[in-house]
Amino acid sequence: MAALTTGRLLVPRRLSGAGPATAALTPAGPGLWLVDTTEYRAHAARHAPGTLDSVELARAAEFVRSADRDGYVCAHVALRRLLGAYLGLAAREVVVERAPCAHCDEPHGRPVLPGGALHFSLSHCSGLSLLAFASTPVGVDVEPVPDAAAIAETADVLHPREAAELAVLPAAERPLAFTRVWTRKEAYLKGTGVGLSADPAGDYVGAGAIPTAPPGWTLSDVLAPEGHHAALALADADPGPPG
Repeated sequence: MAALTTGRLLVPRRLSGAGPATAALTPAGPGLWLVDTTEYRAHAARHAPGTLDSVELARAAEFVRSADRDGYVCAHVALRRLLGAYLGLAAREVVVERAPCAHCDEPHGRPVLPGGALHFSLSHCSGLSLLAFASTPVGVDVEPVPDAAAIAETADVLHPREAAELAVLPAAERPLAFTRVWTRKEAYLKGTGVGLSADPAGDYVGAGAIPTAPPGWTLSDVLAPEGHHAALALADADPGPPG
C-alpha cells in the first residue's frame, strides 16, 4: 500500500513498517492509499487485536463471510495505522467519533476525529479499499465496473443530464461511463457528510472524461486497478454543514 496523489495510478502494496514515514499531506493534494485485501489480509489479521477498538473487533466478528470480514479488518487496520501516522499517535490511541447526523443531529453521522484535526474517507469494494486524508472535508469511492443489467437497474438515480449523456453512448461504453458518474457522485455525497441518504439524482457530476464539481468542491477521477473506477471529492474550503 503506498501514498499517492490525485490522478496517479494506485499501485496496491501492503502497509509495512516504513509506511507511516511517507504518510504526509502535501500542498499538491490529499493523501490517497489503496489496500489490496489479498496482499494485506495476513498482516491485518495479525495486527487487528492490538489496533482495532472493541467496537471494531465486535463488528468484524459479526461478518459471516470470511471475504467480508477480511475486507473490513484490512480497511480498518489500515485506517487506524494511517491516522496514527498522520497524527503522531499509536494506532490504538486514535479516537474516532461520529459526527451529528445531517438529518436529525443525533451522533450517528460519518466517522470524524475530535476537533476536525484531520479529515478522512474510506471506501471499499470486494478485494479493495481506498482511503483519503486531507485538511478539508474529503470523500472517496471505488467500485467495480458493473454489467449492463446493473446499470439498467440504477439508471433512475442519475441526474437527468447524466442519464441523457449515458443514453447516447454506444452500449459497450456505458458501463465505464456509469461507474465514472457513480463514483464521483458517491465521493461527493460522502464528503458532504450526507451520503446516499440524499437523492443521488439531485447533483450533476457528469458522465464525460472531465468531472463537473458542485460549487465549493473539486472532483477528480483516480486511476484504479483494471475493472474498477475511483473518484475523490475535496472541499475547496470547509463548507460547514450541508444546506
